[in-house]
Amino acid sequence: METGALVWNLITSFFVGLVMFMLKQASDEQKRIQILLNRTREEIARDHITRAEVRADMEKIIERFDTGFARLEAKIDALAERK
Repeated sequence: METGALVWNLITSFFVGLVMFMLKQASDEQKRIQILLNRTREEIARDHITRAEVRADMEKIIERFDTGFARLEAKIDALAERK
């Protein structure tokens, strides 16, 4: 009876050890994925601009176009007055 208990004890110990090893691997993988996710969030926040920045840039572009068109209109008017 003792050898049967010893064999049963070895088998259950092996399976418990195997399950614990698999849980550790899963835990390590989860930590790795969490680190990658955090890095991705940081990169997205760093690389993308805010809506306020987009609006400010668009206002600058529109202002520059308006200035350019005003100068062009002035030149066209000056040419029209010459003739």
